Amino acid sequence: MDWAAWHDDYDDPESALSRRLAEVQGVVRAALDRAPDGPLTALSMCAGQGRDLIGVLATHPRGHDVRARLVELDPRSTAVAEANARAAGLDGVEIVQADAGLMRHYRDLAPADLVLACGVFGNVTDADVLRTVEACAQLCREGGTVVWTRHRRPPDLVPVIRDWFSARGFELVHGGESGVGAHRLVHPPKPLTSADRIFSFVAEKQLRVS
Repeated sequence: MDWAAWHDDYDDPESALSRRLAEVQGVVRAALDRAPDGPLTALSMCAGQGRDLIGVLATHPRGHDVRARLVELDPRSTAVAEANARAAGLDGVEIVQADAGLMRHYRDLAPADLVLACGVFGNVTDADVLRTVEACAQLCREGGTVVWTRHRRPPDLVPVIRDWFSARGFELVHGGESGVGAHRLVHPPKPLTSADRIFSFVAEKQLRVS
């Protein structure tokens, strides 16, 4: 996958990716609106160019309250994210070029007020989706929000993902038909485990048989 080219659809306001971005950003704004006063932390897995989070922090009144870590493996995407964060004056945003499927990149900021797993669930096996949901229950603060995305193509896993979050102490706060979801943790986070690997991206043909 050429991830730099994949981002091009964001610049087309009529594209499905552009519409999804607008919905994700709206959910992130709502989470910041209801966040408690004081410093906040955010984690973003497979952050790409950081548009989901940086685009909101750049204009939101709470933007400079947030210490964020965005983890992305593609160097071209991280370069764009770094440039955008610096241009917006977001000194609290850290861009990490690394494998976002490893828990080691998030533990020291957990539990976080906001956890983003956008663009993850459509590229990993169902077992890794569940493993990521379980990781979110460790990485998210009580009262914090997890924002995630998943396509609605058959087999549609979105209802199952919602159930997996609910079974781990989350309540649904956004469940748009587009496949953008958000859950708020209503119990204390689960203890951080020693396991490191959360997920691995796999080829599309592997997803079809998983």
